Amino acid sequence: MFLFEKELSQGKIDTFPPTLVNLSRRDFIKFGVLAAGSTFVLGLFSGCESKEKVVLSQKVAAQGNMGDAQFQPNLLIGLNDKGDVFIVCTRSEMGQGIRTGMPQVIADEMAADWLRVHVVQADGDPKYGNQNTDGSRSVRNHFEEWRLAGATAKAMLLTAAAQNWGVPTSECQAENHRIIHAASQREIGFGKLATIAATLDVPEDPPLKSRDQWQYIGKPLRGVDNRDITTGKAVFGIDATVPGMKYAAIRRCPVIGGTIKNFDDSAALQVPGVLQVVQLTAMTAPPAYKALGGLAVVAENTWAAFKGCEALTVEWDWGENEIYNSDNYRTIMGESATSPGREVRSAGDTESALAGSAKTVEATYYLPMLAHSPMEPPNALAWVKDDGSCEIWAPTQAPQSARGSVAGALGIEVDKVTVHVTLLGGGFGRKSKADFVVEAALVSRAVGAPVKLTWSREDEIRFDYFHAPSVQYLKAGLNDDGSANSWLHRTVFPSIGSTFSNGVTHASSGELGLGITTLPYDIPNIRLENGAAKAHVRIGWLRSVCNIYHAFAVNAFAGEMAYAAGQDQKDYLLKLIGEPRNLNHLLGGERGAYGEDLNKQPYESGRLSKVIEVAAEKAGWGKQLPEGQAMGIAAHFSFVAYVANVIEIAIVDNKVEIKKVHTVIDCGTYVNEDRVKAQMEGAVVFGLSLALHGNITAKAGAIEQSNFHDAPLLRLSEMPPVEVHLIDSNLPPGGVGEPGVPPVAPALTNAILLATGKPIRELPIRLG
Repeated sequence: MFLFEKELSQGKIDTFPPTLVNLSRRDFIKFGVLAAGSTFVLGLFSGCESKEKVVLSQKVAAQGNMGDAQFQPNLLIGLNDKGDVFIVCTRSEMGQGIRTGMPQVIADEMAADWLRVHVVQADGDPKYGNQNTDGSRSVRNHFEEWRLAGATAKAMLLTAAAQNWGVPTSECQAENHRIIHAASQREIGFGKLATIAATLDVPEDPPLKSRDQWQYIGKPLRGVDNRDITTGKAVFGIDATVPGMKYAAIRRCPVIGGTIKNFDDSAALQVPGVLQVVQLTAMTAPPAYKALGGLAVVAENTWAAFKGCEALTVEWDWGENEIYNSDNYRTIMGESATSPGREVRSAGDTESALAGSAKTVEATYYLPMLAHSPMEPPNALAWVKDDGSCEIWAPTQAPQSARGSVAGALGIEVDKVTVHVTLLGGGFGRKSKADFVVEAALVSRAVGAPVKLTWSREDEIRFDYFHAPSVQYLKAGLNDDGSANSWLHRTVFPSIGSTFSNGVTHASSGELGLGITTLPYDIPNIRLENGAAKAHVRIGWLRSVCNIYHAFAVNAFAGEMAYAAGQDQKDYLLKLIGEPRNLNHLLGGERGAYGEDLNKQPYESGRLSKVIEVAAEKAGWGKQLPEGQAMGIAAHFSFVAYVANVIEIAIVDNKVEIKKVHTVIDCGTYVNEDRVKAQMEGAVVFGLSLALHGNITAKAGAIEQSNFHDAPLLRLSEMPPVEVHLIDSNLPPGGVGEPGVPPVAPALTNAILLATGKPIRELPIRLG
């Protein structure tokens, strides 16, 4: 889940995701100092577009409710004379725990008392660097920066105490919110040092703790928002209010790109509470993050706005996408997948190897469109004021992107838009797209008042940025001993690039790097191809993106190869992966598919094999099971993490009962053990939902599903026990939020194959 629309629209990149730049410690600590009384401010350069020195005034740095903090060693930390530590969370919280994890890292390096830490949510602002909370990259990309921020504050407090006592700094140590001088048995609290520390120069290279000194990192600390969420005090986007605000909902054309021929709003205006109807300009391709257009009903409450939308009479011009029918589209993709496509990776002579094989295995896999379905549907509160400025409160994963999109839609400067980030009731990539925020701003400008725009569940499902449908064709050649000698894989799906540029019909190299060109199997003859597919809806990233269908096809096909060879599924998978080796050559350059530094985080087959072996061991792989029961296994590398699943099932009355799921993840260094386990459990829920129920279809251009009755999620009665195991590692952090999803569905279908002898080649799973 990466945001790359700006670069694509300007023709600056042709890969997905764009290259990410890691900074040295010295680059990160570049600063400008402005003395103002006893307050000191440091501007951090961290992923900003400009590499010039950042100089910030006291007023700007104090934004975000730093309160009376006298000491602000950087944009992320504030300390007042009472000893309260304020840590600014620059990422969006949607259940993944970043508002706990980020402060956890900073507080550890600062040696702060966790009970005295207060988390402040940052607005969208480029001074914070990249704030896009997607791609499982918060900890992965910023771990060292956060450590450095905390270490900087600690170093300055140590110096302040040493100066106060007239002793060498080397004789002082920081511990639990105080500085200690053991030789004289003196200690002083952080708060009493705030004023002195504010006058000091900023160290360029403060020492970091060793791993054995970590107090909070790696521990299962309780979420900072848990109490407020469970007691109803937490403010999500849908809870935000301002005095005098109005409420709105929008009636949109069911077919993307359609326009209004004519409409009658007389019945809508008769609905009690409805105030007015505003026509919004129809979207022009490419959709990007533009408002779709339609008729906005403005009312005294959300219910009246919804009922007003229902009462509108509208005649639509459906536009060119009326031809879209998901069944026909599947056929078109299938024809593309079974025909030669654009070569994206090749080794050896696959065609000859296939022709000379003792046996061949062949299969075509299909995955339908998927919707995000976060529990909190898109919503935003916008206030376009008389001075032309705009203030936003929204559950957005990408506040700076939202800020820029609103400014563009309103025709104002970006610095006139303020985006306040609320808690998100789920995101999964949907809330990184700013269309719903733009809609709220346009309606607010039209009515001259603050407006809370709310999407209904029907809106959320019918007008999503859908996860692309796909067809995958695979063929493998086997030797006499069942080992693989050749592998042909063609992948076909509408590209995310089509949402941001017209005429895109092939996948970007970045999308293909999500599970295709990164194929880790040690097979001498490999040919990978990509076929064309034209998009007819808005295509977007959903939790784990292209890894979902690529991991499904690759792992399910590996299961079928093992079955055809008459060999154990787990053992065969390990043979396909081969001996432990470095796979960096598959990624090219010094950066991996997810922007990782391959010198520090190499792509290694041995780590993938390890999670498979541990998952099998924990699940008791090979134990005798009753008839009709089986275990299936699958594993995948994505977002710089390695995950394996073993799923145990029983077939009862031609239905699948999932007995237990074992998940193993190697994500390198992790910050909060409890949150990693929770993310893996959530990934099982997400993966099983798409495997058992995920299916969005279109007819005559319009989405056929509308709510959870025909687009269901996993029910509590379907949820199996989940056991999560973490691999200890000293390597830099990998991703956690997304990597757990891809291996779920193929582990399940591989179990079904062993239990029934019948392969599952399309989702959602249907045994009948």
